Amino acid sequence: MALARCFPWLLLGLASVAAYEVPIHDTDYSRQVCTGMWGGQNAHINVSFDSTSQGQLAMVVYEWGDMEYLGKVTSMTDDSLPKTYVCTSDALRNSFCDSSQLGRFILDLPEGKSINDTSFWSARVGFGGSGSSSTPSDVSTSDLWDNPEGNPNITEDENAKYTTPWLLPRANIRESVHDRRDALNPSPTRILWYQNPIQYQVRKTGYYCVAMVPVTVLSSSEDNTNVPYHPTYNGLVFFQNTFNGKLPATDYPKVNFYLAMFLVYTILAGAWGWLCYTHVHDLLPIQYYLSGLVGFLVVEMLANLAYYRYLNAHGRGAASTVFLFVVAILDAGRNALSFFMLLVVSQGLSVVRESLGRTMLKCQLLAGAHFIFGVLYAVGIVELELESTSALVLLLFVIPLAFTLSGFLVWILYSLNHTIAQLKARKQRYKLSMFQKLYYILMATVLVIMIFFVVSSFTFSERLAEDYAAKTWKVRWWLLDGWLALLYLVVFASICYLWAPSANNRR
Repeated sequence: MALARCFPWLLLGLASVAAYEVPIHDTDYSRQVCTGMWGGQNAHINVSFDSTSQGQLAMVVYEWGDMEYLGKVTSMTDDSLPKTYVCTSDALRNSFCDSSQLGRFILDLPEGKSINDTSFWSARVGFGGSGSSSTPSDVSTSDLWDNPEGNPNITEDENAKYTTPWLLPRANIRESVHDRRDALNPSPTRILWYQNPIQYQVRKTGYYCVAMVPVTVLSSSEDNTNVPYHPTYNGLVFFQNTFNGKLPATDYPKVNFYLAMFLVYTILAGAWGWLCYTHVHDLLPIQYYLSGLVGFLVVEMLANLAYYRYLNAHGRGAASTVFLFVVAILDAGRNALSFFMLLVVSQGLSVVRESLGRTMLKCQLLAGAHFIFGVLYAVGIVELELESTSALVLLLFVIPLAFTLSGFLVWILYSLNHTIAQLKARKQRYKLSMFQKLYYILMATVLVIMIFFVVSSFTFSERLAEDYAAKTWKVRWWLLDGWLALLYLVVFASICYLWAPSANNRR
């Protein structure tokens, strides 16, 4: 019963699966693997075990929307007691389940609702089959064993290691009957002896989980009376979405997103290049800088697209880690260079002042710090698991970048106000209108960032809730970096429009 009572803690340990092939072992701390899935005709979950697996286990596959039906309330008066999730002998005595559910997960369905009306696939899985050498032939047919305290044949170390073993009676009949033949994922009514990979069809988009608990039996041999036999298994859970590849469903939208961004920046670069070619003799220094940044952005979007396509094709590994650092460096370089250019432009370089003097060194130092913190943040949001990472660690990645970003924004706005005041004093209306429009663009950007910061803060404050991953897996990529990339595109395109090459550049 100990493991059954600890099951909610296993649910709190849900993590966004980094790949669609997830290894599973009997020694795993968490007995559950969950991820979002885009449902469709070819989408499915495969659970396979190798030939060394032996013993029995309780197994369930379900969509998170049916989580409320998994397990029964242990006590109606004591809310501190978690649900009872697995049908053991103790659960049977307390009428939490019936004998047909022994060794299975308990499903508490309301009256009139059958398992075929839900997403559940539940089974008691055995390895080797009746008489197989991979399954102990001396297993007793006694009841489920609750590891009674004080058993003289069980050492203290074994009691500590196996806090909740279960005993299942031997079954000599292979499963051939299901609850309903026309069900999409019919559950076995008897023990399911493993022979081929277990496949679960996914037609509906949702957040799906595979949970399994090993079942421990008692040996009936004369030499090893009452010595527990502990199952062992090694396997793989494979999540196949409607798309082909190894990217988790929560990250797959980035492939199409960065493809669209690459095309948009390519079109922008083409239009900018044509204007520069047409007015090549009238270009200002700032327009040369913007030309370099436009080309840099095209390369960065292409690198992001290639990175996620590589992950989808090959999964994570040494090569993808190197690729990640390249993309992170490009992303941080783009941000640092963009803010640096905004800062020197706001100070009137090449328009109001010929040189910034020692101020230029301060601008370069701030840009360098922002670049370093940007690389750390870009790597952190990919490598860290939000559900299991402490708030302090997350803040160590966010706060330094927030400080340099705030420094840039405050300095840029202060410089803009100073430059606008100078242009007003000189009555240079054309230049003044350009810098005033730039000011309005930046103020609107700050407002949007503040709104999204508040929304994101509320969202991430709930990351320790057991249903956080189930609710946010579709939009997490957008909250982390999608909207920032789109905001940058809008702001950059607006600035390019203001400083677009024309025949009147010199004026």
